[in-house]
Amino acid sequence: MKVYKPRTPSRRHMTVINYREVLTRSKPEKKLTFGRKRYVGRNSFGRITTRHKGGGAKRLWREVDFIYDKKNIPAKVESIEYDPNRSAFIGLLVYADGEKRYALLPAGVSLGEEVITSETAPLKKGNRMLLKNIPVGYQIYNVETYSGQGAKLVRSAGSFAEVLAQDFPYTQIKLPSGEIRKVLSNSWASLGQTSNEENNLVNIGKAGRSRHLGIRPTVRGSAMNPVDHPYGGGEGRALRGRRRPINRWGKGVRGVKTRNKKKYSKMLILRRRTK
Repeated sequence: MKVYKPRTPSRRHMTVINYREVLTRSKPEKKLTFGRKRYVGRNSFGRITTRHKGGGAKRLWREVDFIYDKKNIPAKVESIEYDPNRSAFIGLLVYADGEKRYALLPAGVSLGEEVITSETAPLKKGNRMLLKNIPVGYQIYNVETYSGQGAKLVRSAGSFAEVLAQDFPYTQIKLPSGEIRKVLSNSWASLGQTSNEENNLVNIGKAGRSRHLGIRPTVRGSAMNPVDHPYGGGEGRALRGRRRPINRWGKGVRGVKTRNKKKYSKMLILRRRTK
């Protein structure tokens, strides 16, 4: 981590990742990038469905491969790069047939290392193989839920899942949230832990940096008017005025279970902790 001398109040606690020690290239591969509109919390009707999103620095989209359909063809890591659209680092893989693709990199990978997607791949970080061929206790990331669907689970920086048991046709894995679930054994997963493990130690430090990241301010309900929030209004600072905390739309929060009671999942073994 990189820290700064406290020349201003906002610099005092600000921390950033020292990218110079990790990244090997500043500009991305042009053929694997294109412009993309960010919907900043809006749905297909243009209505805000997720608040506190908008603005931010302009981003160039990198086409990252999550399908990994080039099987049994080795690839070398040509560069380690930053991607503004995700928290983990990406790497440019050059396959033996000359094709180049971006992929999520595991922690501890170095330039020139060879990775492969194969059912008979050796147990080496970065390699991708079927869940049924991964021994119990191994760390994995980029996990599919159905074979050929593409990686859906465990993609954020520093995260990993753990293989707990092999119970064909399912494999039991423990996700970063603590949830234990069954995944089909013919699904693919990558060995190792996602790169950029120090990401959770970053201190934003100032409001302006949040705006650069596309995060808009969060306003307290008690600072609003009664028309805008159940906690709003009153003369001076007022208490919540109700027994249990609720959100802006009157729904219960803080420990209230919102999952539909009729909804079930036969794949779920142990639910994640909510507190």
